[in-house]
Amino acid sequence: MNYDVVVVGSGLAGVVSANLLAEAGNSVLIIEKKSHIGGNTYDCYNNYGILIQKYGPHIFRTNNEKVWHYLSRFTEWHYYQHKVVARVKGFEVPFPINLDTYNALYGQQLTTEQFEITLQSFARTQSPKNAEEAVIYQVGTDLYNIFFKNYMIKHWGIHPENLFADAVKRVPVRTDRETRYFTHRYQGIPKYGYTVMINKMLDHDNISVLMQTDYKKIIDQVEYKKMIYTAPLDYYFDYQFGTLDYRSLLFEERTYDQESFQSHAVINYPNDYDYTRVTEYKKLTGQKHLKTTVHYEYPKAFDSNNNEPYYPILDQKNLLLKQKYLTLSQKLNNVFFIGRLAEYCYYTMDELVEKIIKQKSSLLDIQE
Repeated sequence: MNYDVVVVGSGLAGVVSANLLAEAGNSVLIIEKKSHIGGNTYDCYNNYGILIQKYGPHIFRTNNEKVWHYLSRFTEWHYYQHKVVARVKGFEVPFPINLDTYNALYGQQLTTEQFEITLQSFARTQSPKNAEEAVIYQVGTDLYNIFFKNYMIKHWGIHPENLFADAVKRVPVRTDRETRYFTHRYQGIPKYGYTVMINKMLDHDNISVLMQTDYKKIIDQVEYKKMIYTAPLDYYFDYQFGTLDYRSLLFEERTYDQESFQSHAVINYPNDYDYTRVTEYKKLTGQKHLKTTVHYEYPKAFDSNNNEPYYPILDQKNLLLKQKYLTLSQKLNNVFFIGRLAEYCYYTMDELVEKIIKQKSSLLDIQE
């Protein structure tokens, strides 16, 4: 087998890279270990005919017109505006926290200006020592305890005081009454699903796809000029420095004999139950059906034999390990490491597509 490029993995990073390279005239072989394409964006119809997202809810959003127009070549859109509520103290309140959230919980009638002053009172000049302080310095101890403390313990499996402050970016708080989870200019879900969109991206004469194959078992039989690697960073180097840690998720799927199950597509449960949220997929996709399917989402420890890596654990041990592997990767002239697994970092979908489009000229050097 002889190709210009081998792409390891058929998630969004691999598919976008393969599409751009193929359109530029390169022959591309995608090698995928799973039995399906699309990585964590994979969706399918379950036994009841309801479109579900196997690895949890994915809502595409971007402010980048070029990114939106690029993907729009391969899909029409269901123009969905994502809204989330959290179940706390017997209330379903908007999340991220906004002015209505605060007023409902505390029986207040604060204005935007008054709420801004309240939040400013929590700010500290010193840098937070851990994730707990990082949140408290933004929303105060009470809102931290209501919305974040127990959710983070469930999500990460450790107390927030033992997490790096960098694990918590800017906590989303709206001082107005905006209830949308995202405020990007372009928002939606592929009208016929992510899998259909990705299949169209791969529908090119220059792209071949090999499924259910570990690339290491066949790579010596393939002649290629460059590799786009999107699989786990430590796996490429045979774990020579040790394994990078992740948190994983377990999705319990339930289908109910009713048209609607809950008030919103996603409801967060910071304090109650072992699961962190419940997703009702019809409310995401707009599908009409007499039944409805939901996922209960349980954070779990990662085990490469039993579940999927989702969230890199950014503590001192893993950050040092990541840097060792990245140092090795930078010495390889014919391998591009792209994506959340290959770079051991978290990307939103639009960030990933935008990055690959910007790197297009570097990828096209493969032809030379």
